[in-house]
Amino acid sequence: MQKLIILRGNSGSGKTTIAKELQKKFGRNTMLISQDMIRRDMLKVKDGENTLAVPLMKELLIYGNKHSEIVILEGIMYADWYKSLFELAVLLYDTRVYAYYFDLPFEETLKRHQTKPNCNDFGEEEMRRWWREKDFSAILNEVSITSDKDKEIIVSEIYDFVINA
Repeated sequence: MQKLIILRGNSGSGKTTIAKELQKKFGRNTMLISQDMIRRDMLKVKDGENTLAVPLMKELLIYGNKHSEIVILEGIMYADWYKSLFELAVLLYDTRVYAYYFDLPFEETLKRHQTKPNCNDFGEEEMRRWWREKDFSAILNEVSITSDKDKEIIVSEIYDFVINA
């Protein structure tokens, strides 16, 4: 039975790193849908209330629901701008949506950003402009991920929970 993992949070919080590690751990037939990959690399569109990335992300969710055992959806995905995507996720996956929100202090995301390969693409000023404090979704029942857990623990906890659900 197909399951969907959603990883959301501010820039630099660790979503992509965790998503890639989870994809490796789940192995074959695990689809990773990255908001940045779709929006910035595939479509070259800006993020916003009516971003053109959402329709493609919806199509990929539908595809994943039909063809993949595990789908991982990750990105900043502001709760209000991506509401229709989350509604579709719940419609497709029902109780098999496992949503996580990276609830970290701004300073921690800034520190983590400095370790990324693209750390010179943007900096503190842009990250402050994009920042949304506790942008939890009213649609998703998100579990909070805080800075007291390292990558290995987060991956292990999410994997174990999803496998045993």
